[in-house]
Amino acid sequence: MLTGKVVVQRLVTEVLNGGHLELVDQLYAPAQAEEARAWIGAFRTSFPDVHMDIVELIAEPAPAGTGKETVVGRFTCSGTHTGTWRGHPPTGRRFENIDEVGIYRITGGRITDSWTLEDTLTRLRHLALPAPDAVETRS
Repeated sequence: MLTGKVVVQRLVTEVLNGGHLELVDQLYAPAQAEEARAWIGAFRTSFPDVHMDIVELIAEPAPAGTGKETVVGRFTCSGTHTGTWRGHPPTGRRFENIDEVGIYRITGGRITDSWTLEDTLTRLRHLALPAPDAVETRS
């Protein structure tokens, strides 16, 4: 069985960077695989030369007997906007070194949950695209 770090490394290098979407079923639990394939495929269509660098991976071992492991990754992402993204037609512009953080729950050598944070505002700025309007909240 793959360790959590190896699962996340393969996700980045082979699927996100390499475009091997057929590996999603090996890296994600069945309940998450279809959704992961859809968003990764759509992002790679918008940015076919996308490249993520792993800056750091930190793994918390599974508590005894649970088979669950948590991996936190810090990444940078770059790519050229050649397909529609978030309703914006291709600009041909490139974003560089956008910061991203991912938290992955690994069970039985597969991703069962994931949460990501990314600097979308900077990505929009690099692509010279408008930022979404601020949302006013009231208490």
